[in-house]
Amino acid sequence: MVSLIRTIRDHTDEISCCAFSQSTLVTGSADKTIRVYSTADFKELPFSPLTGHGYGVHRCCFSSCGSYLLSCSTDGSIVVWSSETGELLSAVEHPGRSPLRVCALAPDSCLLLAGACDGTVALWDFPSKTLRRYTSSEASIVACSFSPCSQVFVTGCTHGDLKLWDDHISILLAKKDAHDLGVTCCSFAPHFKIEDSCVELRLASCGQDSLLKIWIVSQPWTMMLLHILTGQTAPVLSCAFSADGELVVSGSVDKSVTVYDAVSNVVTNTLHFPVISPSYRYVTAVALSPAFGLMATGSMDRSVNVWKIGDGHEETGKYFRLIYFSHSQGRKLPGHSRLLLADWTEEDVQSWLCEEGLDELVMIFKTNNIDGSEVNHMSKETVAELGIESVGLRGRLLRKIEALKAEQSGSEAPDEFLCPITRELMKDPVIAADGYSYERESIESWIRGKNKTSPMTNLPLQTTLLTPNRSLKMAITRWKSSQ
Repeated sequence: MVSLIRTIRDHTDEISCCAFSQSTLVTGSADKTIRVYSTADFKELPFSPLTGHGYGVHRCCFSSCGSYLLSCSTDGSIVVWSSETGELLSAVEHPGRSPLRVCALAPDSCLLLAGACDGTVALWDFPSKTLRRYTSSEASIVACSFSPCSQVFVTGCTHGDLKLWDDHISILLAKKDAHDLGVTCCSFAPHFKIEDSCVELRLASCGQDSLLKIWIVSQPWTMMLLHILTGQTAPVLSCAFSADGELVVSGSVDKSVTVYDAVSNVVTNTLHFPVISPSYRYVTAVALSPAFGLMATGSMDRSVNVWKIGDGHEETGKYFRLIYFSHSQGRKLPGHSRLLLADWTEEDVQSWLCEEGLDELVMIFKTNNIDGSEVNHMSKETVAELGIESVGLRGRLLRKIEALKAEQSGSEAPDEFLCPITRELMKDPVIAADGYSYERESIESWIRGKNKTSPMTNLPLQTTLLTPNRSLKMAITRWKSSQ
């Protein structure tokens, strides 16, 4: 079975990635931050959020030992953090300062890999942070994964090709058109076989063709399709294996998450959950914990859901062979999912506090008979009067209330009003040669940084001339005045 145990809504923009270590969950977002939570209670750690990127974060991952956390960004850098303290330890930059879509650290922590929008693949020596090799491909690199033996890695691109490379960045094999319309993610299973001195690996890949595929990669280097999994009805954006390699999960544009038995691919049970809220959006990230039983899913609606998967007994390994459910299942609040905040009862408010991880405030709210109307009018002064001593806790409460009110009022800025580079509301929108509108300062900075390609299409910009988008600016002004 699958049960929701926590919903996290701390990011201010869409979720792009999530990852587990033995004791922590990290999430990355287009809001440029990485947030770190304890897996014991899923409360944010004191040093979170981590802020070191100039643009949105695309990928985050841990080293095998769990000591290092890595993140890559549109700003063209990979930042290495201490997972214990959140300290920024070091950073490396893409040689061409091209936006980075993916990064991966070899299981033995010797090599660091990154794929960029300009189609290049870069490989660094991780201990010294020195660039080893750098080569180009035909299309944007949007997926990469190291083999569990650390000797080879695979990349996926927007043209739909999968390529296997050795640690000298020499191509061992290329699988053309592995996914029609483009690859979106790929992941090696954590274990491999050795038969007759030959390595046999399993690889999962997903793409814009709405398919999740399982491949056998073996020496002499070949890639054989083992399974085509068709549990989702729209582009599949992310996939990940469980620690034992027996499960593979995927998240999709159809707003669902699937969990497959990666060994037999036999469907013995299917669960369908109803749509609870119209505000949830695509599932953009999935991750499974090294310890059995936990899964995290991230969405464009800025939320991260943490699930318990299985029967709750780690040693039994009893999982459904296919589980299909909505990321937004956890968005329902008992008894008041369709009520405005002002109409909530005291019990509704207390349920909401528990869902948001503010359990320690339940008794305070209960003692003071606080209902939805009271919450709706809360301010710094009224929160202080409740006797909540922790400044951090008061701040978290107020942020949660503001996010809730914004969600219910529908005051979130339309996506077309946000700059594609910074994901912030535009003040001076301009049209670039690619036909897209950007915040003037952001696109000018992009061009000055020697990025002569479109941030949206990765195609060369025929001219750096920028045209003011006055109609869009007026529309943004009208929207702001209506809020």
